[in-house]
Amino acid sequence: MEDLGIINEVELDKVNESEAVVNTEEQAQPAKEEEEGSLKKPENPAAAIEAVLFASGNSVSKDKLCEILSLTREELDAAVAELTERYSQDDRGINITELDDALQLGTKGEYYEYLIKLSKSAKQYSLSDTVIETLSIIAYKQPVTRAQIESIRGVSSDHAINRLLEYDLIEEVGRLEAPGKPLLFGTTEQFLRSFGVKNVGELPTISPEIMEDFKLQAEAEAGAEATDEAGEEGPVTVEI
Repeated sequence: MEDLGIINEVELDKVNESEAVVNTEEQAQPAKEEEEGSLKKPENPAAAIEAVLFASGNSVSKDKLCEILSLTREELDAAVAELTERYSQDDRGINITELDDALQLGTKGEYYEYLIKLSKSAKQYSLSDTVIETLSIIAYKQPVTRAQIESIRGVSSDHAINRLLEYDLIEEVGRLEAPGKPLLFGTTEQFLRSFGVKNVGELPTISPEIMEDFKLQAEAEAGAEATDEAGEEGPVTVEI
């Protein structure tokens, strides 16, 4: 009986030690997860932003940058201003572009002719008057349906819309809550990049007279869309 008591005491000690180890590990786990989930602020926010944007290759929202870098919006804006000033120097070939509430690294326009040599063909698209008019209506009226576009232009806009979708200057942004739920179109980040604006609010004001001119020109060109379809475009060229 005495030996059995000794054995039981030894086994009890082992159980207590195992529980202590488990409890220690369980307590350490949340601390470890908390440490992994919250990174400290970078010592050089501007450099960190540059690294994230370079690695992404696409635009990154300001909210996302603040989240992953643990920065306030004020700290982010200050770092972006520092980068903008740095890239404005003549010895830099890149810049930082603001697109709505997102940021993206890009190359300066004066070096485009050298960059296209990296590609088999230059991404230069010519836009006819018809396509330009359709794009203008979408840019100023967005989100807008195909029927609303055609109501303004007075003619079918299928070809122009399809061309703009192909060029990634517009995109489907949802559906109108109406019978048939027609598609709604709006401009893209590529549109902002191509026309050198941060957001559609920077577009020049368009008067009702110009919109009426668009409709009159569309009516005059109604018979010319077949020519446009064959590839005889106007002089407006957009680099994408």
